[in-house]
Amino acid sequence: MNKSFLALLLILSFGITSNSEKVIARQGQVSFFSYTSVENIKAENNQVYSIINLQEGTIAVDMLMNAFVFEKALMREHFNESYIESDIYPKATFQGKIIDFDTNAQGTQIKMIKGAFKMHGVSKDIEIKTKIENNNGSYTLSGVFETFVKDYNINIPPLLAGNIAKSIAVNFKFEYQPYEN
Repeated sequence: MNKSFLALLLILSFGITSNSEKVIARQGQVSFFSYTSVENIKAENNQVYSIINLQEGTIAVDMLMNAFVFEKALMREHFNESYIESDIYPKATFQGKIIDFDTNAQGTQIKMIKGAFKMHGVSKDIEIKTKIENNNGSYTLSGVFETFVKDYNINIPPLLAGNIAKSIAVNFKFEYQPYEN
C-alpha cells in the first residue's frame, strides 16, 4: 500500500512538474521611444507573446510589428510601410537564456538575458539587464534596452534622418502565468 501511494505521488508530481515547467505571457507590453530635436516618436504594442521554459531558463518572444500604436496615424503608416516594412517582415522575435536564473527564489532578482533579437530580417546578439519578480510562480519580467536603427538595415532617407534617433530605447514588461497545454 505504501509503495502504491508513493508511486502515485511520484507520477502526480511529474505531471505537476511538466505543467509548471513553462510560463506564458499572452499580452506582453513593448514600447519604444525615439527622441530628436525635431520630433519625439513613441509607440506601444500590447500584442506580444512570450514563453519561458523554467527548467532550462530559456525565453522566447514573438511580436507583431504592425500592432504598434502611435499617437499619429501618419507615424504608424511610415513605420510599417517605409521603415520596418511589416508586410515583408511582420514579426520581431527574441530567443535567449536567462543567466543564473533561480526559479525558486521569491521576490526580485536582477539577471542578464542573452540571446538573439531578430527584426527586419536581421538577427543580432544582445544582452539585456532584466528585473524578474517571482510571486509564488507568477513571474514578471521588465527592463529597458537600447538598439540601433543601423544594426537592422532599416533605411532612412537622408531628408528624414533628423526626424529619427540613431538609437531607440525599448521598454518591456511581461506578466507570466503557468502554461497549460
